[in-house]
Amino acid sequence: MDECLRTAARTGNVGDLYRLIREDGNALRRFEDVEFVDTPLHIAAEQGCIDFAMEIMNLKPSFARKLNQDGWSPMHLAVKKGQVEMALGFVEMDKDVVRVKGKSGKTPLHLVSKVGNHDGLLLLDRFLEACPESIRDGTTKNRTALHIATKNKRLDVLQVLIRWLRKKDKDYYREVVNRKDRHGNTALHIAATNNQPQMLRLLLDCKADKHATNQAGSTALDVVMGQNNRESISILRGCCIPRVSNFKYKIQKQISKYLTKASSLIFSDMDNISGEDRNALLVILGLLLTVSFQAALSPPGGVWQGESSSKSRGSYDRSALGTSVLRNEDFLLFYVPTDVVFIVTFFLTLALLKPFPNGFRTALEGLLAFLAEVGFSFIYVDSA
Repeated sequence: MDECLRTAARTGNVGDLYRLIREDGNALRRFEDVEFVDTPLHIAAEQGCIDFAMEIMNLKPSFARKLNQDGWSPMHLAVKKGQVEMALGFVEMDKDVVRVKGKSGKTPLHLVSKVGNHDGLLLLDRFLEACPESIRDGTTKNRTALHIATKNKRLDVLQVLIRWLRKKDKDYYREVVNRKDRHGNTALHIAATNNQPQMLRLLLDCKADKHATNQAGSTALDVVMGQNNRESISILRGCCIPRVSNFKYKIQKQISKYLTKASSLIFSDMDNISGEDRNALLVILGLLLTVSFQAALSPPGGVWQGESSSKSRGSYDRSALGTSVLRNEDFLLFYVPTDVVFIVTFFLTLALLKPFPNGFRTALEGLLAFLAEVGFSFIYVDSA
């Protein structure tokens, strides 16, 4: 009976399929009971018998996730054999088959990322459209589709993957682009190893961290310098990307989150403030405005007035005129917090004055969140 089903699958004879089922209602169950086996769906997928495969998918959807003795699902076999219509049919019936992991933890998306070509790019686009999260899936070596595309020098595949990543928010695509494999290599490391300048540009443009190190302690720049590749060295050296450690980045996001929440709570209670308290707050905020404004205009120690820098008459350091006597670092540590206090106080004062349009306070909350983000980015970000 099993051999008859396999023959029907190879020839794509749907009539024989139902004849065999009528003879034995458990004809398909026996395949399900075996852990690793070539089901009729595997055979039909490999042979390109679309009608038969869709019929089996309808009767036994579980076969689509079953692996054969070689560790491949029907979708894997369809991709490996270039059965484009078959693969598209599987996705149409069950989009999650794109994420089925086979041998070495590879998904159908990983196989497509390795192949490229016109049909491969078509499948890649449809797979990502049906199941965008599949771009995050990793193999047993923790390699994503980006690692595989760069390893196989598939610039066309990488362009499609990056295009889909850019549809996500920056935290999402930064996490995917900077994912490390078992050896600590990011896609940028692999592009550097393979001497792929265009890939390097593409990945850096998508926020790849050029300061990330692998298990050997090497950055992508270290890799290309070891190969003495001038173009790649120039690309990695010339790209000025802010260097933010994961710890500091998380701290920045948490502080920004809590400040945003705090500002929302403050604004929500403003309508409940009594007239007497409102007037007292306006007086205090007015004093803060005055002090911070005056401090910004007159920094500690004042500014250079153009005094003679030597005993010779008329000898002045004209480039220093009007600049603070403080060192640049000290001046920024004073000036930035002072400006933040002034701006926040100014908008809090506006928020206490009524009436304003409905969306005004929402805009103020957004502004405070933005100021928090900018402020902590200034503190933590160390440009390369």
